[in-house]
Amino acid sequence: MATIKRFEDLEIWQESRRLATEIIVISSTTELRSDYKLSDQIKGSSGSVMDYIAQGFERDVSNEFRQFLSLAKESAGATRSQLYRVFDAKYIDEKTLKILINDYETLSKRISSFINYLDKKDFKDSKHRESKT
Repeated sequence: MATIKRFEDLEIWQESRRLATEIIVISSTTELRSDYKLSDQIKGSSGSVMDYIAQGFERDVSNEFRQFLSLAKESAGATRSQLYRVFDAKYIDEKTLKILINDYETLSKRISSFINYLDKKDFKDSKHRESKT
């Protein structure tokens, strides 16, 4: 297992960044750009996933890191819910919806797996975590 020294090295953070970028593209290239409130909400929740992972990692306390990972998972769920609203408003097609829902469900599972992994380990600080993510 690799030692993780920066949150940027976490695969769950990298994936959440990729997905947040996809949401930004949708928000700027579809009619969603005119729906300011929904656009801001989904960009906010998708960005929160990566931000919570980063914030938790920087806390240096494993219990707090787990709490922030839980918040990241919650934000991934909020983003999934908002994707349905984006689809229902016809800003994205069904294929795009299914792909993004699947990607966010997979990310949520990976975050849960990482939380479970951390629960089994006794970490003293975030700068020397081992991770399989």
